[in-house]
Amino acid sequence: MAERICRALRDGALEGEHAPALTIKDSNESPFGSLLFNHVLSQLSSFIVAQKSQSQGIVLVALSRGPLYYEQLFKSKGNNIASSNKWIKVLDCCTDPLGWRSKLMESGRIASLTPGTSTRANLYKNVKDLNKLLLAIVELGKELVEDGKGRFAVAIDSVSEMLRHASISSVAGLLSNLRSHSQVSCLFWLLHSDIHETKAIAALEYISSIQASSDPITRPINGQRANSEKLPFLEQNLRGGKIHIRFKRRNGRVRLMSEEFCIEQSGIKFTPISSEAEMIAQSLVPKVQFNLELSEKERNDRAKVVLPFEHQGNGKTIQIYDGRKSPNEDRAEIQYTSAEKVQTVTDSGRGEIIYFRDSDDEMPDSDEDPDDDLDI
Repeated sequence: MAERICRALRDGALEGEHAPALTIKDSNESPFGSLLFNHVLSQLSSFIVAQKSQSQGIVLVALSRGPLYYEQLFKSKGNNIASSNKWIKVLDCCTDPLGWRSKLMESGRIASLTPGTSTRANLYKNVKDLNKLLLAIVELGKELVEDGKGRFAVAIDSVSEMLRHASISSVAGLLSNLRSHSQVSCLFWLLHSDIHETKAIAALEYISSIQASSDPITRPINGQRANSEKLPFLEQNLRGGKIHIRFKRRNGRVRLMSEEFCIEQSGIKFTPISSEAEMIAQSLVPKVQFNLELSEKERNDRAKVVLPFEHQGNGKTIQIYDGRKSPNEDRAEIQYTSAEKVQTVTDSGRGEIIYFRDSDDEMPDSDEDPDDDLDI
């Protein structure tokens, strides 16, 4: 399922439509967003190097980590660093995000900003000005496009760092402008969801077409602190977690998928959700004061209850008494006196109903409809 995200970013945008956008969310309970971001970045880089992607290069906006970290990441994945300038441009917003180090270097207090790397990162010194940041990203992307008509991908390793220096409206405007740019093939970013307000998270999710959230495998019950019995669960959360993916289709429909992942020395590995994990999750559900399941005796008692509409004749013809005399019963007519009793006799043992007319003017009961002569 996680590979489906990489394929969606690889295929890019259709003509006349916005580029697909991915939001990767994590939290303090499951801090694996950076690993998921690195996995998507590495997979998309492999597609670009193999010329299997719509985008011809990646503009990486580094806000939380320096360029040297990503150079080592690409080396570990087997990508050719010598030719990296042809398919990736790093916009370094981490080394000197507000330009303070540059002023210290000019005054002679520090010798240099950062050690050189073969990726030849471009230093950006004012993350508060998102309009200039947008121009810088587009300019670097055009350098990657050979004929000037191709497309490039944009990766932002921490939107949370952006929100420290700019408002949510400015950040949302930057992402929306990138997604609607004619030369942007796709973009994805990382968001630490537990340090932002709900409205900020909702605004960024609205812009994205794909959402991937990292959650722990097990959660504490009612905010309970960890104890010796829950340490195995905590260790399990540190080794992996669950990823919930939400695809928003072009027709407006939404598709939800879930998958487990584990952290290995070689990287991150995705597996389908196991039944054992589902059993653990069910065992952690708080116990309630009432039982929602039936015992075997209760099931048998329920099966013996005869409902009114069920067949009760045991194979014999069913005769439903409707209050009238049965044609099969041989009963003598009862002659009434001047008071004219109207008597309906039921089966013996069930009693009888006797009706006395109040006066002789009252017509006796009849099966004829009194309004039968009306033309309605």
